[in-house]
Amino acid sequence: MTANEDQEMELEALRSIYEGDDCFKELSPVSFQFRIGDLEDSKSFLLEVSWPENYPETAPHISLDAFFNNRISLETKQYILSKLSEQVEANLGTAMMYTLFEWAKENQETLMENHQPVTSAVTLISNSDVVNNSTSVSKKKEKKEQLTKAQKRKLIGRTDNKGELPRGWNWVDVIKLSKTGGKDED
Repeated sequence: MTANEDQEMELEALRSIYEGDDCFKELSPVSFQFRIGDLEDSKSFLLEVSWPENYPETAPHISLDAFFNNRISLETKQYILSKLSEQVEANLGTAMMYTLFEWAKENQETLMENHQPVTSAVTLISNSDVVNNSTSVSKKKEKKEQLTKAQKRKLIGRTDNKGELPRGWNWVDVIKLSKTGGKDED
């Protein structure tokens, strides 16, 4: 079998295994994303995998550069990639995506054990900015819109238990429109 035929067979298998799984996303027939962990889980991460021309004889390219991973430290990313590359080495020459994804899911805790969410990486502020801003901050507080008890009751009456308005709450009745709208056609 050629590398191309192997890739096609593996692609079919991945599509059937992960059909309907929101963790798996096919970006192209040779490029995939797989989320390890739930969206709300702070220890979840997104693997981006692409197949080179001679995959599976050649190792797939694995990346953690997705924006989803922007809170993961460089050290943790390097650790995850090194552990995944050990798995790649062990499975070279065989269809390995499913094996890699499942291995990453099973070992998520170990892979992320030293994970400390990175938050300061995005905000780079020089000291002079902080000094200038702190003196010019006004003491005025933003006024919140005040609702009467009746308005609050009306609002609560329209929402479901999650505080969301039901579907169609602002729809206009088509029958009423037809009675009040356009010209009479006789």
